[in-house]
Amino acid sequence: MRLFIRAHDLGMKGEERVVERLCELGLDGVQLVAYKVLPEVAYAPGAIDSERAAQVAGAFRKAGKSVPLLGAYFNPVHPNEEKVKNGIAVFRDYLRLAHDFGCDTVGSETGSCNGDPWIYHPQNRTDETLARVIRTFSELCDYAQDYGAYVGMEGAFGHVCYDVKCLERAVKSIGRSNIRIIFDLYNYLDASNIDRRYDILAEGLQTFGDRIHVFHIKDCVIGEDGSLKQCGVGKGIFDYSRILSEIKKVCPDANLVFEGTVGEDIPDAVAHIRERL
Repeated sequence: MRLFIRAHDLGMKGEERVVERLCELGLDGVQLVAYKVLPEVAYAPGAIDSERAAQVAGAFRKAGKSVPLLGAYFNPVHPNEEKVKNGIAVFRDYLRLAHDFGCDTVGSETGSCNGDPWIYHPQNRTDETLARVIRTFSELCDYAQDYGAYVGMEGAFGHVCYDVKCLERAVKSIGRSNIRIIFDLYNYLDASNIDRRYDILAEGLQTFGDRIHVFHIKDCVIGEDGSLKQCGVGKGIFDYSRILSEIKKVCPDANLVFEGTVGEDIPDAVAHIRERL
């Protein structure tokens, strides 16, 4: 298993500084959202070219670091159609540039009809909305094939693909071989199912198996009102000895990516996971 972090969670700009911090932490690389790390790159189509992507890849490669996933997250069911079109265009750019970045997978969540923020909306759980997600990701998969790239899909409780079964339904309907799964256990949880977290992990592993390209590593605490609050890994209720053991049975070479662990929590989180690996 290899251990990564979202680059922008390191709190610095530019690939050279990111690489330096990775070396200090002993991490294997990053999930890269280029427009959140490279100061000159906007969230817009055409904002980065092949030469710049290759320059970034070279900096990581020189340090022995890698990029398992490019993040180009957008809301495919946003009520503002211009935002949807922009998100698709940016996603297509990163599919085209994936191999220049030294990567082959670009990922997104499935969004919410709420627009911003991406939270629960009753319309999310309709067949019509799911069909929109399926259509959009099918077209992205077809585009990705021309560049030998993969499309990563990530479910979340408040989004259109709100549980493992719904994401499985979408993936089966898309029916493309170049779909990969981004599995985030925390994303599927709320007060109603937190006690079933390890059952949900088992369901995800059994359902998607080695199609899971990245596991997001998070932790949380439960508030007095029963709500979940994310915290630094190792400082919450997740038993990572158990979680990693289960992942290893199915995905022995898993890519584990810290997401949302920031600042002074990062070194402790790295140590916590390394000890259990």
